[in-house]
Amino acid sequence: MRAGIITVSDRSSQGLRPDASGPALAKMLAAESIEVCHTIIVPDEKQDIKKAIINLADKENIDLILTTGGTGVSPRDVTPDATMEVIEKQIPGMAEVMRRESSRITPHAMISRAIAGIRGSSLIINLPGSPKGATENLAAIMPALKHTIEKIKGDTSECAATS
Repeated sequence: MRAGIITVSDRSSQGLRPDASGPALAKMLAAESIEVCHTIIVPDEKQDIKKAIINLADKENIDLILTTGGTGVSPRDVTPDATMEVIEKQIPGMAEVMRRESSRITPHAMISRAIAGIRGSSLIINLPGSPKGATENLAAIMPALKHTIEKIKGDTSECAATS
């Protein structure tokens, strides 16, 4: 499985702050034997976010695209809005699980607008911008990632285990 990570941050894109979330996510994915092929840092601009997602999905054929940052309610938080404009299908259950699990740690989880969805054969997941929030949210859905991507790619085997 091939992954790409898009860090959405005005300050990191300008070199004013190092990206901590992207490397933390890459480390988690590597531990699951998921190859991180691309890491990108973009400003909190809808067009830049859309362009990065479309490039990874359509041109690079990346299986898993993680965004980190821009999922809250601040005026510059537009990652979910950009993602909604480029996905073909939403997967609301993933976002619901991330918010549920994160709300056990912080009440601020309820203001996350993160979404998950599909573009072509790519799974796209929005994660919070902090390394702690990003990794906790990814951990919540990690057990379903490989199966989800297999299904997106056309695996027709049964979902439920048979006894």
